[in-house]
Amino acid sequence: MTSRPDPVQACPISPVVDLVFSRWSTPILWVLKGHGRQRFVEVQRRLPEITPKVLTQRLRQLDRDGLVTRTYHAEIPPRVEYEITALGRSLGPVFAALTDWSDVHLASVEAARHAYDAAQA
Repeated sequence: MTSRPDPVQACPISPVVDLVFSRWSTPILWVLKGHGRQRFVEVQRRLPEITPKVLTQRLRQLDRDGLVTRTYHAEIPPRVEYEITALGRSLGPVFAALTDWSDVHLASVEAARHAYDAAQA
């Protein structure tokens, strides 16, 4: 019986891709990077397609991963704010490179999808 290769050894960036590019992580980080410290409702307003439950889960995970910090203010009513950390901001060059790639290649991807779909029909 052959053993399966370790996916991390096969592609050492897999953990980073899972961390940063899981659904909604990138848009949340983008919002916090672009708009600074935000309350939950402010993030939700900027990302209206995300449900409150999923936003809560993603913010908790990003906080756990050190990419976002959560600050609880013991006021009445309580106030919670989220802010991108220095570690989260360090992803800026990655996002910039992806933006550059998208600017150059996304039209080709769309054309390939269109051609594929047409051939399948």
